[in-house]
Amino acid sequence: MASEEMRLTSGDALIVLDVQRDFCAGGALEVSGADKIVSVVNELIREAVAAGVPIVASRDWHPTSHASFRDCGGPWPAHCVQDSAGAQFHPDLRLPERAIIVSKGELIERDQLSALNGTGLAARLRRLGVRRVLIVGLALDVCVLETALDSVSEEFETHVRLSGTRAIAPEGGRDAVEKMRKAGVFVEDSQDKI
Repeated sequence: MASEEMRLTSGDALIVLDVQRDFCAGGALEVSGADKIVSVVNELIREAVAAGVPIVASRDWHPTSHASFRDCGGPWPAHCVQDSAGAQFHPDLRLPERAIIVSKGELIERDQLSALNGTGLAARLRRLGVRRVLIVGLALDVCVLETALDSVSEEFETHVRLSGTRAIAPEGGRDAVEKMRKAGVFVEDSQDKI
């Protein structure tokens, strides 16, 4: 489902996923082109502040021996370990003090790819009167995809802006876009932004 770019207004929320050092240039799990989305995300943050809507920033916040790490039998290199430099938000990301920070992946035995998986975020957004969400961040084919699918299942109108995200792999990004569209997510921008 393609859509015009969503403008943030009352009843909306901006969700910024995992714009952390370990996913950016030189990080432990670098997503190609990740640094290029920061200016897009910052512009959306400014729009959200001006509109007075909630801004959510999720972060991977893993214990040192997390189940998702290769050394522990998982698929990924160790990344975003709690209180490490790699777990910090990108230094150019301009989150306001009032941003809601959601930590995920804190349980040692399982991963949480979605910011809505076991975090209480969906209920919190409902209490804030949110009906629509705009999702950006990293990575399109993993956490953005899973958060968007969970958002639809939680009955939020869900938008993903491709210019504000990057995929780990181009093919994975294209598959993610297809899955999101089939689920009813409004995918903004053309696929050449993946």
